[in-house]
Order: sequence, then structure tokens, then C-alpha cells
Amino acid sequence: MSRNGQLHIGKNIRRIDALGKVTGETPYPGDIDLEGQLWMKLRFSDRAHARVVALDTSAAEALPGVVRIFTAADVPNNEYGLVTKDQPVLCGPGSRNPDGEIVRCYADCIAVVVAESEAIAAEACRLIQVTYEDLPAVFDPEEAMRPDAPQLMPRYPGNIIARYRIRHGDVESAWAQADVIVEGTYQTGYQEHAYLQPEAGLGYIDEQGRVTVLVAGQWTHEDQEQICHALDLPPEQVRVIYPAIGGAFGGREDMSVQIVLALAAHALQRPVKIIWSREESILYHHKRHPITIKTRWGATRAGKVVAVEAEVIGDAGPYAYTSPKVLGNANLMVTGPYEIPNVRVDTYAVATNNIPTGAFRGFGAPQGCFAAEGQMNRLAEALGMDPIRLRELNTIREGSILSVGTPLPKGVSMPQVIEACARESFWTRGPDGRWEHPPLPQPENPALRRGIGFACGYKNIGYSFGFPEQNWATVELYGGSEIEQVIVRQGGAEVGQGAHTVFVQMAAEAVGVPLERVQLITHDTAETQTAGSASASRLTFMAGNAIKGAAERALELWRNEERPAKATFQYRPPKTTPYDPMTGKSEPNFAYGYVAQAVEVEVDIELGFVRVLRVISANDVGHAINPAMIQGQIEGAVVQALGYAVMENLISEQGRIRNPHLSTYLIPTVLDVPIEVKSVILEYADPIGPWGARGMAEMPFIPLAPAIAAAVHDATGVWIDKLPLTPDRVVAALREQGVGLF
Repeated sequence: MSRNGQLHIGKNIRRIDALGKVTGETPYPGDIDLEGQLWMKLRFSDRAHARVVALDTSAAEALPGVVRIFTAADVPNNEYGLVTKDQPVLCGPGSRNPDGEIVRCYADCIAVVVAESEAIAAEACRLIQVTYEDLPAVFDPEEAMRPDAPQLMPRYPGNIIARYRIRHGDVESAWAQADVIVEGTYQTGYQEHAYLQPEAGLGYIDEQGRVTVLVAGQWTHEDQEQICHALDLPPEQVRVIYPAIGGAFGGREDMSVQIVLALAAHALQRPVKIIWSREESILYHHKRHPITIKTRWGATRAGKVVAVEAEVIGDAGPYAYTSPKVLGNANLMVTGPYEIPNVRVDTYAVATNNIPTGAFRGFGAPQGCFAAEGQMNRLAEALGMDPIRLRELNTIREGSILSVGTPLPKGVSMPQVIEACARESFWTRGPDGRWEHPPLPQPENPALRRGIGFACGYKNIGYSFGFPEQNWATVELYGGSEIEQVIVRQGGAEVGQGAHTVFVQMAAEAVGVPLERVQLITHDTAETQTAGSASASRLTFMAGNAIKGAAERALELWRNEERPAKATFQYRPPKTTPYDPMTGKSEPNFAYGYVAQAVEVEVDIELGFVRVLRVISANDVGHAINPAMIQGQIEGAVVQALGYAVMENLISEQGRIRNPHLSTYLIPTVLDVPIEVKSVILEYADPIGPWGARGMAEMPFIPLAPAIAAAVHDATGVWIDKLPLTPDRVVAALREQGVGLF
């Protein structure tokens, strides 16, 4: 048994999908074929903003092997969207959606070609002639907010998709209390999800006559709902199945090929397959939001932060996607994990003709944290105070009131996480109880400078701001005198994070049987009820509570001699509430995870390269269900965040992505991984988490960029407030401040 008498919780159980994935036997959507299948290719827009006046498909239709070309007129309800259904499935004449004749970015789709081979379909796409009426475009979100800017959609007056404000305390009066005021403008860039498998899928009619889409995603039932809406079909006629999923990170929350596969399979009654190229994947699915944050922080000489004001502007692209939620998170996180009595924040999700932006690991928190932690590190320098001490003076703790005027949910561990990270990294407590760290040894090469940095953050677990949150699970118990088999129906998506292994661990623990007696049925709308998405660090927390509840009810039936015993349970956490539109007052989240990171970097002041040598990441996970997988999540998040911070530079010019290849959009390789990633796993139980567990998958991503920026400053004396810290950007900043070998 593990600690506290637990059978399976807290143990490093091998992943249930490990063998198939390492041997290559596990099929991903692109690996699956059906007899008689056709192939699909999509014709995307050639304009950033234009009305599609006419389509001439005659040459494409005349190409031997072309079976059907679908246009906007073929889509019954020509609209879709995860939060708001504001994007046409296909753009062009004949759309039943009055906004459906207009393309608003290069990622809009105009036609779907189905042919006997992929090559024929691709050639037919090139043969389609499109006549456009160009419309004025806008690519800068601040310009898009001006009164004379082109208006992209009537439903978003002033091109504002979402706006939030926080008014807490009296900011104007508070500035008089501040002995030190620091100001900054922080800019973050796009980030490409770069998951291993590009968008791919297979549409067909199953044995019960249902339109079935076999695809990679993050929420089968939400995909089903959007397909049903667009094609005007009842749910019982649409089935969504996920095979293995080659990564997601939020990039599969929004639609890519699901609706058009269902459209073609339903119309043709034949299997239809599509696989995007890597170039198509980078060009046509959404990205992390570029956000600009202008902010001012004031503190007393004793180190108490008394006032913060900020303006947060995020580039949403032309459609909502998850921008209201992402910018809602940034709005909350831009003041950091601190208790600040006076706060004024204005946040905007702005429509432009750039690539759409949406969910990506951290969901607005990394951008907000970059600014908040940059300001805290500047304040520490201005006050001559150790950055750990400054954070200890201001950190949120049990009972703290957030900027939105309500207390945090119980179980706040930010002070302990900060202390653990400092203690496990470069800092020690001196005889007087103050934090101190010895001077960092410097390389012999005069062009190389080393420095250390610190940052911390927090992030919601589960859906926020009043969005309905729930999770269903069913547990079935079979056997005679003892339980011989447990079948668990739980629809949560396994996107590489190990969720399904944890589901089995939690089910075996809840029922009290060996792991091998548990069978998991998942990823199929015909077999499970909705579990919500694999997002917001929520699945362990939400599915764990649902499985635990279903198991308890099934065991009660079993004890009453009901065999087999079957029970279904819906877990609903405490309700959250939306922002008050004028003050921001709300109860935004029911649980949080807490993280702090310290880094050591080496900066080449001649060439501008920033090499991250060591990362110490302290994470409160509540209760570690599977410690080895948590360590893997920490290491993976650190490497992904390293790419975001120092190398991943997606270039968009006039709405067109200019580097849509992994040879020009660089992501970290094994040679970029730090020498050491030290995972400090802390367990302060969440009061309502299953076995005390908190979600943690996003948290190690959040503070790394500001910690690196602080370390670069420690090494060079120069603050750089724009991500990523590419060599050219670093060299320019250093030279501007007179740093270099001359």
C-alpha cells in the first residue's frame, strides 16, 4: 500500500497506453483507413478580408477523379464556434448565414473537394477560381479599436469581442502612498501548438447509420454539438470518436476538420479521409494570443504593493474562439498572485484580420504573469529588496481577497510554494531570517554572463466566470462473491497527459480492486456522457470526483446484492460567477494551482543567445496521483515554455504567416533542454479535490518566461519586455543599453 493506506493513489503506475505508443501499434487518426474511402482537401482564402463574389468550380469538377465539391450553399447552418458561433463553416455565395459570404482571414475556408485520391483533391483545389471584392483590413489591435477602423462583424461593435474591467479600492488616492512606482509595457507573441500529429480524421457512416467522425480533439461531445448544429442533425445521428491523440495543448479545442468530414460523409454515404500537412496545420489553426500589457505598480518603502493599474489588449483574430475566456484570465492574472488593495484593469479582446487565436496551455495566464512578475522584479530592484522577500510580503494566502473583491477558495498554498522554490534553488535564509544568495560563478569567456531569476504564479482549475462546469462518469461492477471486473465510462480526452491512466488508478482506488480489473471506456459519444474538455487543468480534478462519486454509489448497490451494480454520477463543483461589467466583482474560480520557478541562464552578450541552464519548478499538486507523470508534465511544460520565451517567433505580416514550417518556426529540441529541470512536488490537499488532488498541467508553463527575463537582467543589467527573447532582439536591447564587448 502507498501512504495513508492507499492502494493505487500516489504510485508511479505505468501508463496504460505506453506499450502501443512506443511500439507504434497504436493508431492515430491519420493511420486509419476504410475500404472505399475518398480523400478531402480544403480550399482556403486568398485574402485577409474580402467578399467572395463568385466561385467557378467547373475546371475542378471536370478533373478526373473528383467526386464532389462542397461550398457554403451546402451547409444547412453555416456557422460554428466553441463559445460563440460566429465563423462560417465555408465562405461564399449561397450561404444561409448572412455573414457567410465574407472571408475575414487567410484561415477561412471557401470550398471542400472530395476526390479519389489526395493528389487529385489537392489539384482540384488549385483549379477553383475565386472572385473577390476586397474589403479594408486591419492587423493591429490598437488600430482596430479606433473609431475609424474597418468593422469586421456587426456583432462586435468597435471590433471588441470582449471587454473586462476591474475597479477595486481607490487607485488614484493610492499612488500618494507609494514611495516607488514602476511602469512597463510588456509584449508577448504568437505561439504555435506544434503537436506531433497535424489535423487529420475520417468521416463515415457507422453500422447504425450514424454520421461518424473519427478525429483528434479535446471534447467529443462539444465536437458532436457543433457538427449537429452546422448540419442540422439530431445528436443521435452524429457520433464522434477519438483514437489516440498526438498532443493538443488547447489547439484542438476549436474545430478544424470535424464539420467538413461529417458534411462529406453524410452527403456521399462513403468514408472520407483528410490529413493536413504541417504547413496547413501552422497556417490554418489558431495560435496563442499576442497580448500587449501597459501597466504601473506602486509600493511603499517597506515593500507593500499598494496600487496596480493595467491595460491589456489581446489580438483575437476575426472570431471569438476562446478569446473571451483567455482575456478574462489575463484580466485576473495581470495583478499576479498578490493581495493588492487598489486595482484598476481594463482588458480587451480585439477583432483583427490576423490568424484566429484561442486556447493554449495557460490560457491567458502566461501573458498576465509575464507582466506581473516583471513588475515585481522591477520593484524589488528599485527597493533594493530580495525578490523572494518582496513576494512573501505581498503573496496571496488563506483568506486573501482577490482584485475582484472576493476571497480565494480554501487551500491557498502560494507562500509555501514560494518558500520551497527559493529553498530548493539558489537562496538560503541568513542568520537574521532574510533570504540571500551567493554571487553566481561566471564563465571564463568574457562574452558569456550568467544570472538567476525568480517568478511565481497561480492558475484556475476548471471553467471560470460562470461557465457551467460538470463531469459525468459511470461505474459498473461485475462478479459473484467478489468484484471481478470494473467498467468505467468516462469521456475525458487523453491528449498525451496521462489522464486515462489516472482515471484507472482513481477507479481502482475508489472500488478497492487491483488495477488489472478496471476497464476504461472513453472517447466515444455513443458510449459515454459528456466529461467536458481536456483543458483548464481540470480532468484529474473533475473526472476524479465523478469517478469517485459513481464508484461510491455502485458499491452501495453491490453491498445491497445488486449484481451487476451500475451507477452514474454527475460531479458539479461550487458555482463560479461572471465579472460584474463595471467593477469586475466575481467569484471567478472554485480551485487553483500554485507554482514558483527559479532559473539560471547564460547570455552571450555578443551573439544574443540565451541558454537556460537550470530550472527549479515548485508545484503544489494537492495530492500526487501518479508522481512520475507529474514530473513528466513539469518537464514538458518547462521545455514548451522555454520555446515560448526564447525561440518560437511566429511571423505574421498583413495577416499572413510567413514561416509555416518547422525549419523556420523553431521549437526546442533535445539540445535546448536545460541541464537540470528539478521538479519540486508539493502536496497541500485541495479541500474539494479527489483525494486532495489539484490540477497542475498548465501551471509549470506560466512563470518561466518572466523568470528567464529576470535572469537575463541579472546577467546583463538589461530588462527585455518583449517575447520571445530571440538573439536579434537580445542584441538590440543590450546594445541600446551599451552592453557588449567593445
